[in-house]
Amino acid sequence: MTATKKRLKIVAAASLVLLLLVYLYRAVSVSVGGGMSSISLSAGEAEVQARWPPTESPLQRSLQLAYEEQSALIREQKAELQRTREQLAELEDQIRSLQSSTPRKYPKVKYLNYKNRKRILITGGAGFVGSHLVDDLMVQGHEVIVVDNFFTGRKRNVEHWLGHENFELIHHDIVNPLFIEIDEIYHLASPASPPHYMYNPVKTIKTNTMGTINVLGLAKRVMAKVLIASTSEVYGDPTVHPQPETYWGHVNPIGPRACYDEGKRVSETLSYAYAKQEKVQVRVARIFNTYGPRMHMNDGRVVSNFILQALRNETITVYGNGKQTRSFQYVSDLVDGMIALMGSNYTQPVNLGNPVEQTIGEFAEIIKQLVGGPSVIKQTKAVEDDPQRRKPDITRAREHLHWEPKVPLETGLQRTISYFRNELARSDRFQENSNKYFDTP
Repeated sequence: MTATKKRLKIVAAASLVLLLLVYLYRAVSVSVGGGMSSISLSAGEAEVQARWPPTESPLQRSLQLAYEEQSALIREQKAELQRTREQLAELEDQIRSLQSSTPRKYPKVKYLNYKNRKRILITGGAGFVGSHLVDDLMVQGHEVIVVDNFFTGRKRNVEHWLGHENFELIHHDIVNPLFIEIDEIYHLASPASPPHYMYNPVKTIKTNTMGTINVLGLAKRVMAKVLIASTSEVYGDPTVHPQPETYWGHVNPIGPRACYDEGKRVSETLSYAYAKQEKVQVRVARIFNTYGPRMHMNDGRVVSNFILQALRNETITVYGNGKQTRSFQYVSDLVDGMIALMGSNYTQPVNLGNPVEQTIGEFAEIIKQLVGGPSVIKQTKAVEDDPQRRKPDITRAREHLHWEPKVPLETGLQRTISYFRNELARSDRFQENSNKYFDTP
């Protein structure tokens, strides 16, 4: 009996376990079936549930979506920018092709055959005087080679000749030797205004000594004729008035202007030493105050200072009492004189300047009247070693070159004022465009 009861208890327990297993199986089947049906409701929801762990919040999901949208937009913009760059590069190539195939328009040039055409070297040819000399010699039909280190010269002064078959521009400092084949040399290389030649006095002396030696050595090798551009500064603060070429000068050898004054005096000495010893054909032009278009606007000379101050409606500053005198020649007159001297047989120094003398005070009044405006004239402290009187005796130029200045002062000043006015407008325009570019966020 006891064994039978034990069996019944075991069967009952097994049946109960079996029922529990059946119940659990059905419960699990229902839950799995419901889950599958919910997953199959929406493909979009399935994708979202696959992408987003259940631990991430809706805010994080929205931020991630926004980030991905912006990244896609940026990728599209970068691709568009790259396509634009490629199109611009193609357009630039087309423009270059058109420019190379379209002939440039140059000033009319006279034709010279090989017997009459000369190869002419101009040192400092991109400067104020040099560029005007380039124009005249090019128009005459000669081949012109310009050498300049662009300390005070500017490529803009000769850019209208770039590419012409008779013109060549060489970036070179004449302090270093130059090897080239030429027939004539105009040696104009040297800073000529006080701020420029005082900026580096040693360099100024080297240009007027070593540079002149290199030019004269080149002339000796190729048997070329040389014109040395000297200056009225060799007379210093003169005690003889007007100054003839026979006057030896009154120069302070250790003053602030000595680097230029004595440099030019040594340049003349070297020239005549080469002429005597090496038989080099030498011409020396002593150039007095010259003005005209292409002057450097900030060169500190009387003409440029007064015109700029008047155009800007600033005070016109006169150094000293304004009683010191100068004589001003227009640049085209100077160029005519230099070409005439080079073509002559006269070998002694020649003054090239305007014998009409004016005080600095009078000149300031003339500038003020021509420019107009409310500028006033004010006297300031005198400059050290500033010459008190300067007037050339041009008897030699009249007799041997049949040369004298032709352009009236007022006519030349009007042209110069017009040039400075255009340069100021150009400078202001570039400044405005530059500010727009760099100040834009």
